[in-house]
Amino acid sequence: MAKDISKTGGAKRSASSKPRAKKPAFLENKYGVADWKQAEQWLAWRGIEDIECITPDLAGVPRGKMMPSKKFTSETSLALPSALFRKTISGEYPEETGDFRYDPHDGDLKLMPDLSTLSVVPWESDPTAQVICDIVDADGKDVIYTPRNVLKRVVKAYADKGWKAIVAPEVEFYLVARNTDPDYQLQPPVGRSGRPISGGHAYSIAGVNEFDELIDDIYHFCEAQGLEIDTMIHEEGPSQLEINLRHGDPVALADQVFLMKRAIREAALKHDMYATFMAKPMQGEAGNAMHIHQSVVDIKTGKNIFSAEDGSETELFRSFIGGMQHYIPKALVMMAPYVNSYRRLTPEMAAPVNTAWGYDNRTTAFRVPTSGPVARRLENRLPSSDANPYLALAASLACGYLGMVKGIVPTSPTAESANEGKISLPRGLLEAVSLLDEERDFDDILGREFTATLAGVKRGEFETFMRVISPWEREYLLLNV
Repeated sequence: MAKDISKTGGAKRSASSKPRAKKPAFLENKYGVADWKQAEQWLAWRGIEDIECITPDLAGVPRGKMMPSKKFTSETSLALPSALFRKTISGEYPEETGDFRYDPHDGDLKLMPDLSTLSVVPWESDPTAQVICDIVDADGKDVIYTPRNVLKRVVKAYADKGWKAIVAPEVEFYLVARNTDPDYQLQPPVGRSGRPISGGHAYSIAGVNEFDELIDDIYHFCEAQGLEIDTMIHEEGPSQLEINLRHGDPVALADQVFLMKRAIREAALKHDMYATFMAKPMQGEAGNAMHIHQSVVDIKTGKNIFSAEDGSETELFRSFIGGMQHYIPKALVMMAPYVNSYRRLTPEMAAPVNTAWGYDNRTTAFRVPTSGPVARRLENRLPSSDANPYLALAASLACGYLGMVKGIVPTSPTAESANEGKISLPRGLLEAVSLLDEERDFDDILGREFTATLAGVKRGEFETFMRVISPWEREYLLLNV
């Protein structure tokens, strides 16, 4: 029998049997490292050849640069033109963005990689990684009108009060058949049954199973990037799915939604279909929402400030609701950013049309889910999935914050159906833009340069939209007027 040297004190190890150095735990991280030295080792261990340095623009579109990983770890200077953050979704640059005119010199802004977001790009054939970057100016100061910095500004406002916001987004999207002609209506894709799935399959497991292989790829892509999917369900619309993410820090969750939307699109393309986060992609069907669950904890104690010691609601909780009711209509363009977004916010289409709130009432804009005192939270059901996640979270949390610091009293809760009848939200993009542009209470928490820039870009997008003649106009005006 071989001698068990682990239990003897006299046995000696030979020079060739020296214990190997333990592999650093951070190499197993799927998401994020602490510093540049770790980044270099992490990339080398995975054989990463290229790295994408990306940042969200106002629309949430990834912008950035790709480079060899060796150049990345040399901490080379990365820059993007400032005009990218004053650009419409159609690729144009409005001459005027509120109080801030377009810079004809288009000066450079610096990309600052946040190494805590480093992850692989699992759909690329060559070993590739990605990292989300913050944007700073030539002096190293945060550029306050860029989306990630806007959200960080709101998070800091909470921290200055000794609070920490906790969020959990729920993101809906449609799978649709490939469609290269924008004049044709979108159609559901064909699933494994060989037939397009119809609507009315909310929570249907069979509806999810229609796209088993694609959903497996979504899970694989997200898991490889360290994104924490909580659950996935089939929603009301045909081939409409919803993904719920684990609750956590607002910036981290915005990062996850930003990366997840990209992963879902790539998985769909792999299976010869599209994934769309348009707010209203199909006429007569439910829209795509991005519901946001929100709570606030005391930084020192970790306790939920929405609940008192006896488990009852606090005044801060009620004021948070009051702030949402008062300010959300004025910040709605950050949660419903396109002309199409307002097609979702219509009566009898499973979307809110006013600022009512209630307990476990899914017809309201602001729902208090059933929970214990520790998990007391408010769900904002107004944002649509087309929203930039950084800006939607920033707007929602800013409105709740203003409610708390100003002690705004909410209306009484409703137990009735609140998504029918009178509409008290902005009915279109221009109205929503004007409300944002005129609200001075947003100047400090969101930044006047940001709100003015966003207002200018959205007005520019509306002018682009007005150049397009719709099927409705051809149907009802062509031969009748």
